[in-house]
Amino acid sequence: FIEIFVLPQTQPSLLELGSALAHPGFPHPGMIYVAIGIIGATVMPHNLYLHSALVQSRKLQKDEASIRRAIRFNALDSTTALTVAFFVNGGILVLAAMVFYGQSSVTVAGGQVVNFSSDSDWIRIAYLTLAPLLGSGQSSTITGTLAGQVVMEGFMHWRIKPWLRRLITRTLAIIPAVLIIGIRGDSSVNDLLTLSQVVLALQLPLAMFPLLHFTSSRRRMGIWKSGWFLIIAGWGSALLITAMDLCGLPDSLKAAWHVIIGGR
Repeated sequence: FIEIFVLPQTQPSLLELGSALAHPGFPHPGMIYVAIGIIGATVMPHNLYLHSALVQSRKLQKDEASIRRAIRFNALDSTTALTVAFFVNGGILVLAAMVFYGQSSVTVAGGQVVNFSSDSDWIRIAYLTLAPLLGSGQSSTITGTLAGQVVMEGFMHWRIKPWLRRLITRTLAIIPAVLIIGIRGDSSVNDLLTLSQVVLALQLPLAMFPLLHFTSSRRRMGIWKSGWFLIIAGWGSALLITAMDLCGLPDSLKAAWHVIIGGR
């Protein structure tokens, strides 16, 4: 909603946006760290397992036409979700750059907008973000729980009651965050959030390489083996993300130390 109705009012330069997209770079320290976090927040590694399991929920016959149709719809679901997420994250970045960056009427502390001068009308937008933030948090929690169910039942053959699984999953997620925030205060929230997204990106290759290995194997997949274009694009993306993870690893370790210990 905000990107659709507010972003055009900021009048971003499409030429500069296109140039930055065609020639990306990281001229300032810490930019690659944030970029890695955006990748982790958009393409969560546990969702790769969840997307793979979703096709099993479709009622279909075992003939070739039905399987091909199920694969097509599953690919459409994943592509649509990731495309929407890409444009939403891109819109947030552009909006933040146009509205907040270098503006004297905005005070940002701990990653949160805490004060606006009287000549700014953007305070109303903050209230519009509350519902989407709550919804995205709930969606992340739900997908994490469902992915945990897929991994536990599919890989480990653990079958536990749904309420107990949710309790364990959410407890493991909430307790570290509560401890860090309780010790370091509210100022650590943004740093902790960014670090959690970077950790997701660091785990992406661990999910992508096995998935690509299996789907590229004719012995395992038979006629459903991935095509050459998909194989090249998939392995290229996995290697690119791995390279970014390795390049940003020093910044990631420093950020983890800063979040946990509080030092610089």
